[in-house]
Amino acid sequence: MNRMEGLKADSPQFTLGGDPLLILGGSIHYFRVPRAYWEDRLLKMKACGLNTLTTYVPWNLHEPERGSFSFEDQLDLEAFLRLASSLGLWVILRPGPYICAEWDLGGLPSWLLRDKNMRLRTTYPGFTQAVDSYLDQLIKRVLPHQYSKGGPIIAVQVENEYGSYAEDRAYMAFIKEALLSRGITELLLTSDSNDGQNLGGVEGALETINFQKLNRDDIKYLDEVQPQKPKMVMEYWSGWFDVWGDPHHVFAAEDMIHVVTEILKLDVSINLYMFHGGTNFGFMNGAFEDGLPAPKPMITSYDYDAPLSEAGDYTAKYHLLRNVFSQYHSRPLPELLPPQERSEYQPVLVQQHLSLWDSLQFTDKPLTSEQPVNMENLPVNNNNGQSYGYTLYETSIAGGGTLNARDNVRDRALVFVDRRLVGVLDYNKQELALPDGKGKRTLSLLVENWGRVNYGKKLDEQRKGLVGDVALNQQLLRDFTIHSLEMKPGFVNRLQASGQWRSMHQPPAFPAFFQATLHVSGSPKDTFIKLPGCVKGVVFVNGKNLGRYWSVGPQQTLYLPGPWIHEGHNQVIVFEEQQTDGKIRFTSSPDYGATADVDEFHQLRHQTPAAASSSQ
Repeated sequence: MNRMEGLKADSPQFTLGGDPLLILGGSIHYFRVPRAYWEDRLLKMKACGLNTLTTYVPWNLHEPERGSFSFEDQLDLEAFLRLASSLGLWVILRPGPYICAEWDLGGLPSWLLRDKNMRLRTTYPGFTQAVDSYLDQLIKRVLPHQYSKGGPIIAVQVENEYGSYAEDRAYMAFIKEALLSRGITELLLTSDSNDGQNLGGVEGALETINFQKLNRDDIKYLDEVQPQKPKMVMEYWSGWFDVWGDPHHVFAAEDMIHVVTEILKLDVSINLYMFHGGTNFGFMNGAFEDGLPAPKPMITSYDYDAPLSEAGDYTAKYHLLRNVFSQYHSRPLPELLPPQERSEYQPVLVQQHLSLWDSLQFTDKPLTSEQPVNMENLPVNNNNGQSYGYTLYETSIAGGGTLNARDNVRDRALVFVDRRLVGVLDYNKQELALPDGKGKRTLSLLVENWGRVNYGKKLDEQRKGLVGDVALNQQLLRDFTIHSLEMKPGFVNRLQASGQWRSMHQPPAFPAFFQATLHVSGSPKDTFIKLPGCVKGVVFVNGKNLGRYWSVGPQQTLYLPGPWIHEGHNQVIVFEEQQTDGKIRFTSSPDYGATADVDEFHQLRHQTPAAASSSQ
């Protein structure tokens, strides 16, 4: 193959090295899949008949603090690219800097929001300077993996669905030039759904389309704006995402395969978004607000009803796709890998607990401030602010009455008087009655950032914590002590090593951390954690944050990958906000809750999980 001539879009069909190429692509995000399973998932992709891997690159993971970059371990993008190459997969890279992806702030780092004038995804200098600094680090790592250098990258996407945002006409040209000037030489693409057509393209990049249901007008649009050019569906949505408080969305395998078959009959290249969704580990889930009165956070699972399940299992969609894609290969497809083994470990009992209040000594030094400060502007993490998790605001009050959030709680607050829970404030509940009492008492608001919006026009408004004043009896509260509870690995390690834990013979004070030990004999296997006796919180296993659980559903299990546990004793810590039965259960299969067809998604858009939570 002639490496001098990369992917070309000069005729109705793509050519690569001078030979015709129909792109049969699938999305897998390296940051959503345990590194130990990258090879397994890519081999399954290859065995399904796909020839191209697509992945986003999440800026907020690669530059968690301004000027501090991480490209190791789980974030070793180059290792992922080398693996794809070794397995004979081409790569379409989607480096953003904005990626949407149902990921916190669409992949943009929250420290950008420390600037009160920030205008994300525009040529605002505060944004473009940060983009330039990031791309300096990212692109130099990508360059050796381009097709022309012997690598797998055949195309690079310029930004992502900018047509549905379109706040700055000069912005797309800036991003395109940022890629070219740093040495990107492969084919450039843009990607938009039909609401962004006409607005998301940029001269010199091939436009592609995103959809789930085939509309011939979308294909016709590409023909009109790019006559005699190859056509591609950059995101063919194989399923859909889920939000807390809604059903688990599914898209029938038969409906999916019908559309895929029609697309291929039209000689249109395709990329399945997602081929394998994986998991929003940690606090990295985004939130959905487009057209809603309030945002709805994404769940921890990113199963997406995709052809490969969250834990990498074959599905009916996978087998149907394999049958269709096999017709586009002259040789038989690789044999399927055997299904992975699972374990349903015996339930474990919580042995010890540590209240949130007792854990504060292991956090960074608190800030004292006359007025509330949003989490991004707290003086933590080398003055990059707090990105994720919880923030605790405490002040003194002299009596009871009506506490009013004044629409400044982002996103949900547990409210305590003298460390006793009195209620919840959220988007649906803005007022709370505080009990009367004598003398000075402590009012505490434990505010959770439940995930920043990742799509739509409100990206600039995603500051979290208390973003303004709260009032008691119409008097603005002042003189706060503010604790950052990001629950990073260092904090979890300090907790575990502390001698402060109490036996379960003493009743716990909520919220609290609960510690248990999972004993594994023999080779560790994948499993799912179930907490039916709990309401809402987070699970850490051997220091790794598996993500959030919430009894409102739909998701009722958390994926625990086998490579993250080991033979012998494994430490499980559960942070639970409100109640527990003291048991941690395991199951060999996931429970994503009641299902609804993806078509119902838009009919369900006016319920919020906050409504369900307020009654908990």
